[in-house]
Amino acid sequence: MSTQDKSERKTLILTGASRGIGHATVKRFSSAGWRVITCSRHPFPEDCPWEMGPEDHIQVDLADPKNTEEAIAVMRERLKDQGSRLHALVNNAAISPKGPGGARLNVFSTDMETWHKVFQVNFFAPVMLARGLVDELKAAQGSVVNVTSIAGMRVHPFAGSAYATSKSALAGLTREMAADFGRLGIRVNAIAPGEIDTAILSPGTEKIVAEIPMQRLGKPEEVARTIYFLCTDQSSYVNGAEIHINGGQHV
Repeated sequence: MSTQDKSERKTLILTGASRGIGHATVKRFSSAGWRVITCSRHPFPEDCPWEMGPEDHIQVDLADPKNTEEAIAVMRERLKDQGSRLHALVNNAAISPKGPGGARLNVFSTDMETWHKVFQVNFFAPVMLARGLVDELKAAQGSVVNVTSIAGMRVHPFAGSAYATSKSALAGLTREMAADFGRLGIRVNAIAPGEIDTAILSPGTEKIVAEIPMQRLGKPEEVARTIYFLCTDQSSYVNGAEIHINGGQHV
């Protein structure tokens, strides 16, 4: 590796960056000197909590396939100034619709429009992004991290059926991508958070915490550190893994 390669500033594209795990991930990578290109449904906030400009933010509605394709073209254009190299793609954006009063949406109470929207954001958008950016990832021998969930492994008291099954599908996709992308020198892994202390926690979470072996919620920073690990050379032979970040809740 040349001196220029060693000193190259690495680039991350992150979806769902505005809060919780995404927010912590931006801070973790930025503190390590990475350029972070954020993607969300909202425009660049004037009171942005991290040091970046609107040139490193892309507004995209991942529920809209056409808009997602347009955003991928913008991403590829933004990467040209760095030799069209992408070192990491983190598919963190997800939606988890609720019923009236925050009620859990089960198989019967989830209308088909909601099923389609949840799968478009939580499952198909990661497929589109990874395939659309494969050349840039290959050029950097980069990594993809899909954010799944403990809800993808077992019935969860708060996460709805569409959300849970979309995360199960994303875990399966991670294995398939690891096999296909791995031959191109691109590693693909997943993290499966449990109860993390973010704004999306539901009332009653304290009952779940009582059953977690570590007896506490996880911190977004703890998840971000694992994502960072999977995007660096420290995990250079990790491919197709799904790492549980839940304090032992899954055991």
